[in-house]
Amino acid sequence: METADPTPHARPTDRESTADGPPPAAPPHLSLELLVHGVGGTTAQEMLGDPRVQLITGDDTAACYRRTDDADAEQRPDDFRGEPVREAYCWSNLTSGNGARALWLLLVPFMVANLAHWMRPAAPPEHPAQRLYDLLVRILALTLTVLLAAAACEVALDLTAWQCAGTTVCAAGKSWMGFLSPDNSGWWSAPGRRLALASMVPLLVIGFLWWLSRRTWSAYESASPPPRRPGTSRDTPAAERTALSLDGFWYGRRLVARLRAAHTTAGVLTIAAVLRAAGAQADGQTGGDTALAVTGRALTALVILLAAATVVVVWRTARSEAVPDDESDHLVVRALPFASLAALTLIVLHTGWARPGSHSHGALPGAAAFGGIAVFQGLLVLALALTAWVLQRSAPEDARTALCGMGGPAVALLACAVGGVLSGGVAQRFADWLDGGATPGQDHAPIPGPPVLLSWQASVIPVLLVVVAIVVVLAAVRVVIVGGRVAKDVPGLYDPREHPDERRTKRIAGTIAGAGLTDSAPVLVAATAAVTLVLGAGAVAGAWLSDRAPGRATEGAPPVVHAAAETAESLGSWLMSAGVILLITMGRRAYRDHSARRTIGILWDVGTFWPRAAHPFAPPCYAERAVPDLTWRMATWTERFDGRLVLSGHSQGSVLAAAAVWQLDPVTRSRVALLTYGSPLERLYGRWFPAFFGPPALTGLHRQMDDWRNLWRFTDPIGGPIRLTCDDGRRIDEGPLRDPLAFGRSLQNPLPAQILGHGDYQADPVFGRVRAELIARLGPDLPGQRPADDCTGRGGTGDSTGRHAADEPADDSNEGSADGRPAQGSSGRSSG
Repeated sequence: METADPTPHARPTDRESTADGPPPAAPPHLSLELLVHGVGGTTAQEMLGDPRVQLITGDDTAACYRRTDDADAEQRPDDFRGEPVREAYCWSNLTSGNGARALWLLLVPFMVANLAHWMRPAAPPEHPAQRLYDLLVRILALTLTVLLAAAACEVALDLTAWQCAGTTVCAAGKSWMGFLSPDNSGWWSAPGRRLALASMVPLLVIGFLWWLSRRTWSAYESASPPPRRPGTSRDTPAAERTALSLDGFWYGRRLVARLRAAHTTAGVLTIAAVLRAAGAQADGQTGGDTALAVTGRALTALVILLAAATVVVVWRTARSEAVPDDESDHLVVRALPFASLAALTLIVLHTGWARPGSHSHGALPGAAAFGGIAVFQGLLVLALALTAWVLQRSAPEDARTALCGMGGPAVALLACAVGGVLSGGVAQRFADWLDGGATPGQDHAPIPGPPVLLSWQASVIPVLLVVVAIVVVLAAVRVVIVGGRVAKDVPGLYDPREHPDERRTKRIAGTIAGAGLTDSAPVLVAATAAVTLVLGAGAVAGAWLSDRAPGRATEGAPPVVHAAAETAESLGSWLMSAGVILLITMGRRAYRDHSARRTIGILWDVGTFWPRAAHPFAPPCYAERAVPDLTWRMATWTERFDGRLVLSGHSQGSVLAAAAVWQLDPVTRSRVALLTYGSPLERLYGRWFPAFFGPPALTGLHRQMDDWRNLWRFTDPIGGPIRLTCDDGRRIDEGPLRDPLAFGRSLQNPLPAQILGHGDYQADPVFGRVRAELIARLGPDLPGQRPADDCTGRGGTGDSTGRHAADEPADDSNEGSADGRPAQGSSGRSSG
């Protein structure tokens, strides 16, 4: 690949300049086609169809490329009359890269909690419940950090330093633990000193998260939006405004810094609280030395004071999206992590102070904190659900909104559940390794093991998986039933002279039915969330009422019940551990295997598209780099060369493209035409994030652009129609496209045509026709803005494509019937 020296991504490109100064303005007929790839990524050579490409602007992480022959297109515009200059924006390194990023999958609970922030209903921004919704999500995200720190303390402090190192049977045979054993009578054998030493492990975990967040903060969230020119077109109507068009939406560096300070403090204070609980018990065992007891109470008060300050910082840290957040943090915010470290240092010294006669017995004090965290998280989720219900009542009616606006609370509950599984799985497996295979908590076990609640939570996992399996089986049955109905219509979509093939018909129908399962995702999420809430409440109640693991708690019950409880406890413990291993394995495979990356990356790219507004330890937001990149490129190129631009986005690239267009000033926006294909803009983002991608927001986007065309297929499990009806006669949706392009063998197609699904939209002749129509519209005159009421979003339960009434019959069968069958003949008309 030929490359030139990259220019900073956050600056207007000067690559087109000559040695004698800036080039003269190109004639107005010059146009640019900017290609943006989707999930899984691709190379610039593949996007441009040429092995020789040259970097135009950018760096190794994300950059714009052209064919080598087109690198100086602005200096010879006459060579590009009627055909735009093609340029590819490659951003795949923002989400992939080396295999070490597979460890980011361990941050899934934080990412899912951050998603809940953006899934609020589409109520007016000034609604008073909006602020409460954001606050509840931020507090819930804070509890996940506390849960992570508590899990690290459970492994290092409780299981290792307190239980195993304090028990001769457990410490025997572990040479690395010999200097901690009470039989050694060494300086480190005192319980307080063992805990002080082991506290470095959870502190390193928190420190690593802080470092990772700060490192990605500098790399991903440092791209500022370009300055906007005053617009000559009228302002966007209030009903069509979206926060994605605000200047500061993609620039939240200071907010992430404030949240990082608060969450780091919370993690350090969790370690300090565990040590204080152990120190208080030791003071009680030794009769309570007056000086140590008084000092301990003072340190406890200091921890409480710092914890209150942390909650206040989280309370006051709300996003400022109207303008870029460049405000410096207050001294209190910057000093909070250092104050917590100082408090922890004092508590470590206090805990390690000599206490003759103290010893470790049973579980470390404070094990009930896991139950308290679980109950508090459940109450937060219920409060979040109530707030979302209030917001949904004030939102515009849209029957396609996922879970009737309850997507945020459901996803927040799943974040807590995943966090519990990961923390419990690590604790359970580590306890099994320490006790040499004996079941922790049993009479013959050398150590008591992890808290009882973790055993109860593990026991409900098999039940939850059974429910999920039932839903999956029902989905598979639905695919078979819908596939059988669709099979009747498939031959009618093709030339009747082609010989029908029953097996090929079933394969095409099965692909269409399987792709339709994406629209049933809310059912799976709702079922999983409801069962998780019920089972989680039952686990907490069982742990608190019995104070014993499920197997021991049911010893007097009928044999069937006792056997079921023991089986669920044992199986759930292994499943919790397997969940951690599975996440790491899937992550490593995803970043090594492009096909796996494409499959796993769908949800991953959706989750990391959004800025870190609730949890600073979530994986970084690649869009905070990609969207400013695209906005800078479009704004500077159109201004310098007075040109027009076609922005062509596939899959997730279409979402980045739409977000970048929203960031343009009105004049530049009116010079841009958008071509999307395989786009999840309405099917995923519009349904799950209605406040940002709902019908009013998409309507406003189309109204202020030059034009917008969208291609989709029935066989695509990700992309779908935009569902906007425009009264000016121009269609947004073009489809459903025929897939495969040929049904059977013929003189023109002697071999069976491939079912393309989500990929290779360029292979369809309709793609070339629509692209040519958009390019033909890029004339020398500045396009006029369409009237405010020429487009409306269709949010009914029918699956319409949004085609104009003059072009298609006015019914809801364009996308499919109620059972998922395609409308007979519709694909043939759309694909010519």
